[in-house]
Amino acid sequence: MKIATAAYPLDPLPDWAAYNAKLTEWVADAAGQGAELLVFPEYGALELSMLAGPAVAGDLEECLRATSDLMVDADDLHADLAARYGVHILAASAPVFDDAIGPRPVNRARLFAPGGGRGVQDKQIMTRFERTPWDVAPGGKLKVFDTALGKIAILICYDSEFPLLARAVSDAELLLVPSCTEALAGYSRVRIGAMARALEAQCVSVMSSLVGAAPWSPAVDMNVGMGGIFGPPDIGFPSTGVIAEGVLNQPGWTIGEVDLSRVAHVRADGGVLNHAHWSDQSGRDDAPPTVTLR
Repeated sequence: MKIATAAYPLDPLPDWAAYNAKLTEWVADAAGQGAELLVFPEYGALELSMLAGPAVAGDLEECLRATSDLMVDADDLHADLAARYGVHILAASAPVFDDAIGPRPVNRARLFAPGGGRGVQDKQIMTRFERTPWDVAPGGKLKVFDTALGKIAILICYDSEFPLLARAVSDAELLLVPSCTEALAGYSRVRIGAMARALEAQCVSVMSSLVGAAPWSPAVDMNVGMGGIFGPPDIGFPSTGVIAEGVLNQPGWTIGEVDLSRVAHVRADGGVLNHAHWSDQSGRDDAPPTVTLR
């Protein structure tokens, strides 16, 4: 299959029609290049807060509610585009107020299948900024989505830096990592995490990024990154582990071709068997003794 992963710029949209047109153009472009799975980045939905005006978009608390209030319409649009173009879409994540979880918003990614199926995945571990001052909350548990493309899991940005989260969804063949990072160091952390998770689980990881400046938003005012598709550096995959990568901070799609039968093969008979040998770490969880040397 072909996978398209976005380096996505935020725009100060004037109205819903502008958002509809932008999203449709992006989806049509990727589908026109043969992509079957489209991956948008973390917090890309925050551009919807501008529809409530610059004052709302520029307020850390009010932009959360304004974005969340438009998620039903945004989800319907994504579902329509997935069906119209015959693609799976991981929508850009959004702050969502969900009374079933608690009073504070979660950071939620939503997955749409062309047949009408929908799924959601919430971020598990909050960054320092999400904790204070933004007060975004951890959400629902991790899931593995069984799709026509294969088994898909989602680790949103910072979550990709925690191997035990990835291990919990290690049945997945595709690991999607939508990200939002304000500096090259942050981008590098998430990229290293995405590549390490592909190594450990012997799967394909797909990283998308917000890019460029959005001075109207104090939450995502500067964004650094690019798209990337990674696999284990082993049989059937590039020796570098890099299947495809974009150009730093250049908006657009990065498209790569992936054969998931290679995931099954490398897990069964790779040069190394990280996925199978994970349990060999059991019994090594206790902290080792500290030995003093002078």
